[in-house]
Amino acid sequence: MGLIFAFGIIALLGLMALVRLAPIEPARWHVSPDVTGAWDSVLREPGGARLRLSQSKGAPGELLVWLDALAQETPRTARLAGSVAEGRITWVTRSALWGFPDFTTAEVRPDGLYVHARLRFGREDIGVNAARLEDWLAAL
Repeated sequence: MGLIFAFGIIALLGLMALVRLAPIEPARWHVSPDVTGAWDSVLREPGGARLRLSQSKGAPGELLVWLDALAQETPRTARLAGSVAEGRITWVTRSALWGFPDFTTAEVRPDGLYVHARLRFGREDIGVNAARLEDWLAAL
């Protein structure tokens, strides 16, 4: 019984290490968001969420500046790639306990700001990406 418990603990620690230490390839995650749906509302989907901000919320470039500041203030969130000057930024946000990475990309387009938040591991994020986008939208 003790041996099975020990193997279980080792497997759990190995999984935690995999999640926290797996390499992140910015080129894989720093891509243009494919966003459809209504303007200025969060569209939930399995494993993520999408958002299109119209120009009525502000100039797309200004929205990206504000969103970058909000993202940088969000706990456990760091910029992965991109810049305001580039017109596209990708952030990585990690969950508190396990450190699961979620990626959020925002891109300025002539008609608005497009944002896509998605998970890296698994198929379901239990709504955390949509909740983050809703919090950011409320703060804007």
